[in-house]
Amino acid sequence: MNAPELPVDGSQRPLLIGKGWIQAVLLVFLFGFFVLGLLAYRTYQAEPPIPAHVVDETGRELFTGDDIRVGQQVFLKNGLMQYGSIFGHGGYLGPDYTADYLRRAALSVIAAHERAGDNAPVQRTTEEFKTNRYDPASGTLVFTANQAAAFEALVAHYREFFSDPTTASGLRPSAITDAAELRRLTAYFSWTAWAASALRPGKAYTYTNNWPPEPRVGNQPSADVMVWSVVSLITLLGGIGVLLAVFGRWNFLGWHGRDRRRLSFIEPESVPITPAQRATAWFFAVAFLLFLLQALLGGSVQHYRAEISGFFGIDLAQFLPYNVARTWHVQLAIFWVAACFLAAGIFLAPMIAGREPRGQHWLAYALLGAVALVVFGSLAGEYAGIFGWMGDSWEWFGDQGFEYLDLGRFWQTLLSIGLLFWVYLLARVMRQRLAREHKGNMPWLFLFAALAIPAFYAVGLLARSTDTFASADFWRWWVVHLWVEDFLELFTTVMVAYIFVLLGVVHEKIALRLIYLDFILYSAGGVIGTMHHMYFSGAPVEHMALGATFSALEVVPLTFLTLEAWSFLQLGDVQTGGLSGSFPHRWAVMFLAAVGFWNFLGAGVFGFLINLPIVSYYEIGTALTSNHGHTAFMGVYGMLAIGLGLFCLHYLTFRLRWRDGAARFSFWALNIGLAWMAFATLLPIGMLQLYHSVSEGYFEARSLDFLTSETNAFFEWMRLPGDILFILGAPPLLYMAWQGLRYGRPPTSREEPEDVLFTELREPAEDPVGSRR
Repeated sequence: MNAPELPVDGSQRPLLIGKGWIQAVLLVFLFGFFVLGLLAYRTYQAEPPIPAHVVDETGRELFTGDDIRVGQQVFLKNGLMQYGSIFGHGGYLGPDYTADYLRRAALSVIAAHERAGDNAPVQRTTEEFKTNRYDPASGTLVFTANQAAAFEALVAHYREFFSDPTTASGLRPSAITDAAELRRLTAYFSWTAWAASALRPGKAYTYTNNWPPEPRVGNQPSADVMVWSVVSLITLLGGIGVLLAVFGRWNFLGWHGRDRRRLSFIEPESVPITPAQRATAWFFAVAFLLFLLQALLGGSVQHYRAEISGFFGIDLAQFLPYNVARTWHVQLAIFWVAACFLAAGIFLAPMIAGREPRGQHWLAYALLGAVALVVFGSLAGEYAGIFGWMGDSWEWFGDQGFEYLDLGRFWQTLLSIGLLFWVYLLARVMRQRLAREHKGNMPWLFLFAALAIPAFYAVGLLARSTDTFASADFWRWWVVHLWVEDFLELFTTVMVAYIFVLLGVVHEKIALRLIYLDFILYSAGGVIGTMHHMYFSGAPVEHMALGATFSALEVVPLTFLTLEAWSFLQLGDVQTGGLSGSFPHRWAVMFLAAVGFWNFLGAGVFGFLINLPIVSYYEIGTALTSNHGHTAFMGVYGMLAIGLGLFCLHYLTFRLRWRDGAARFSFWALNIGLAWMAFATLLPIGMLQLYHSVSEGYFEARSLDFLTSETNAFFEWMRLPGDILFILGAPPLLYMAWQGLRYGRPPTSREEPEDVLFTELREPAEDPVGSRR
């Protein structure tokens, strides 16, 4: 490995690339967040209003605004967003309660008109639902007599459903029995259905842009849904064409001719390690244990769709209902990947800085303890909250209830503080290096990208259970999209680029240009593109226009860097002069190469498919969404986390204890298992749901009757071999982490007066290859 030399006179190293790159990044970044700020303002200004009172035509009060807000809290604290969905967002087993209430209420009103002898009951029903009877001055919403009767009938329906003493629906027995809570929950569903069917003042479409598709109330794709789908497709094709043309015509990144390099690599066992780096073995051990648990929970979640009444004869919902299993599955995915990222940052920082201050390992162990406390404390709180054991403290210590932000606000705050403490650990190691580097060079970019992780995760605290769903969802997607899909991916780019630089595969100037290009592309597309999640959740139509257009630019960026991994593997195969005679990081880089593949397929192809407004209109909340989520998150962030883990563990483990065979098996098991999951089950079922949604109705496509049909059950059982193979890919990783703990190399002597030094990693600046060892 090699690290670039600093000036011997102690002066600051100048910026390695042109200042125009920094100016472009700042311009695009500021523009993106300026637009996002305007959209935040518009979200609060134009979200569906919560009326102070909902009355029938005689003035009898049906429910209040407080009932709606409390009903939303009942929905969240019982984990129902991880069972079904609202406005299309949430779990995939239960119904979408916006569409469910709307269909059932429409059928009730149609039946009332038929009983009255009306010759056009559907037309009359459409008129009742489309007419907006909300009075902003008094804060009163008036339901017709038929709508009021439908509300009372649906209170009884949902009381029967949620009070069911069996586990036939996949929920715990008697999930909600309090009559007042059930009425308020129904009031919440009723309000979302009103927002989905009543026209915005002065517009020809509803608050949700005519979603869900429901012909009984006149909901069909609006002109905006059609037009912005076309614009999104044009933007994608044009953007890719321009980008490929630029890369093919000009060599401004300096990649051409890369295959002429011949490299040799130092044996990992010959590289000194620090006490804090040694501590990261525990991070990876915990992370891979969580990964194994997450994979097992994923199998149980899937099995509910194949056999809802039992798990191979076991009534699993008695103690692990679907919403608990899915909550844990989603949260563990975030936790184990984040733990790998934290460990990789701690491991890389001394290699970047060339030093490590004394006592750093104790701070690393403290961080690991804090992470473990958040993980297991939040999981226990989510279980207790969904089972109703937390009382009034459910939001802080139990299940907060927002999908992906399920952990209680106390644990969420503690995790944000822990992530900020991690940034401090990195800065503590790198402070001397940073003092001698221009703020536009890679060490500072490494720190800035790390700082964005706690900053944008903490934004999720702005999503509160008492807010209107549209505004709460706006901040939730800052975490799910901006944090995960943008800033975590930018930190990914910086880390992978730094690994390539340290190993001499990519010159620092080339890597720096690529990082800036990634910042530009993600700031241009990813920041504003966040709004593609808010097409139908009550945000104004400009969110769809900008979200559809800019999200089309998100498809390619990381792929360009990870494709370097294939050249990297070829270079390793022809290397000369190495101590071991073979490329030592083959399987770590194979996982990085898999990131490029899944980034293009899962995040790019499958992601763009569901981001088109016209496709999303019919498919949101179906298996196509799950297909994108699994292939993008596991395929990109999961594979990257494992690749980083193997890279670091190789340095921590004695050569004779390192097992390439275990890494090889894990690589193929996880990638084949993930592909099997996608192509044998999620993609075909998603296409069937999409077809059924267009031909029969969204309500039908999300119903339990359809999900548990013989055809769907066949495809769900088809997934079993892939799931088994995928789960078997996790134990070898845990075994390798155990090898790193049990037979790990000791750290460098701690007797230096100030720091543990890494002079062995330095290489002459004039080295023409960039990696002589």
